[in-house]
Amino acid sequence: MSDVVNWHCPRVAVLVPCFNEEVAISSVVRDFRKVLPDATVYVYDNNSRDRTVEIARAAGAVVASETLQGKGNVVRRMFADVEADVYVIVDGDDTYDAEAAPRLVALLLDHQLDMVNARRVSDEAEAFRAGHRFGNKLLSSMVYLIFGNRCRDVD
Repeated sequence: MSDVVNWHCPRVAVLVPCFNEEVAISSVVRDFRKVLPDATVYVYDNNSRDRTVEIARAAGAVVASETLQGKGNVVRRMFADVEADVYVIVDGDDTYDAEAAPRLVALLLDHQLDMVNARRVSDEAEAFRAGHRFGNKLLSSMVYLIFGNRCRDVD
């Protein structure tokens, strides 16, 4: 494995961990394939009991699975399996704006950064599961208290 990145033609992988995302996964795959046409979209299923796998495959994703339940297990499996120069990690619930991805990838490549992190911002109640918004605010407050207000990607 080479640590040298071809900055003019990087291998980009869009990694999508999924659990029961049949409603949104087609849009996620389609949108990221549209904005990052040279990237490969990988959907990793985590024991879904719906049609996530079939729909993701039909939308053009490379589909694999991780049987150990939990997002951490899926993310670990994706990094072990997928070789790329740039990794874009999104959820399968269509809450990430695919249109932002090319700008983030360009920022990473143009400045030869190790990582670029973005945050989801939404005023729509449906964008987060029940209690999720409260949990985010609580966690963000604790992070700000400990580390100061310089890290804005956690709220």
